[in-house]
Amino acid sequence: MSEQGRWAGRNPGKDIIRNEIWAALERDGVNIGPAWSMIPNFAGADLAAWRLAQTDAWKAAKTVKTNPDHAQTPIRINALYQGKTVYTPVPYLTQNFPYLRLDPKELAARSISFELAATAQGFMEHGERIEFEDVEPLDFCVVGSVAVSRAGGRTGKGAGFADLETAIFRELGVVTATTPMATSVHSVQLVEDHNIVIESHDSPLDLVATEAELIVTGNTMPRPMGVDWSKVRVDQFETIPFLSRLRDRMQQRASA
Repeated sequence: MSEQGRWAGRNPGKDIIRNEIWAALERDGVNIGPAWSMIPNFAGADLAAWRLAQTDAWKAAKTVKTNPDHAQTPIRINALYQGKTVYTPVPYLTQNFPYLRLDPKELAARSISFELAATAQGFMEHGERIEFEDVEPLDFCVVGSVAVSRAGGRTGKGAGFADLETAIFRELGVVTATTPMATSVHSVQLVEDHNIVIESHDSPLDLVATEAELIVTGNTMPRPMGVDWSKVRVDQFETIPFLSRLRDRMQQRASA
């Protein structure tokens, strides 16, 4: 077990709570696979996905975005079986293209099972490769979390991918101030409100689904509606191949 996450050092307050949660998951034996430096998979992820699917916002959604992690595979499976188009980012955003589209009708026509397409290997192989600008307006967004509060605060694994993606989508108009933001976690990952460090680029959650309950946060915090490129870290530009090109396109779009 590592004592620090892969992206430790960017925010000490967030590092503390991440390390506590990763350790607690292992202590209680509810993680499935590695926990440290991950959006952890957990026992009961399928139940959390089912609880999320009972909400009116989910039922009304035709387009769903999820993070690419194992814990949210049941959410992608549910979405595809319910005829929803699923958008998911390339894991760690390491390719020259950022996103993949899963159209359940196209998958069925190609005899590709939804269970396969919903996995990381499956959507990388069978999903349609697209740019951020190709993502249609999203009706429902799911982000991965390490720690969350009942008030809607969230801490991810530390790489900053989820907040960056959400900010890009908001600037493009793909996500609005009223687009539901949700996550699924184990109950062990719930923490007190004051333990979540919230920064200006962080997006609050509207829904938190666990194996035991669904939490409607009622969060009314302001939501960042675009990208502050001055706060995107140098290492993100270095490790995300397409990010500089996307920044240039978006800045040209804003000045046009």
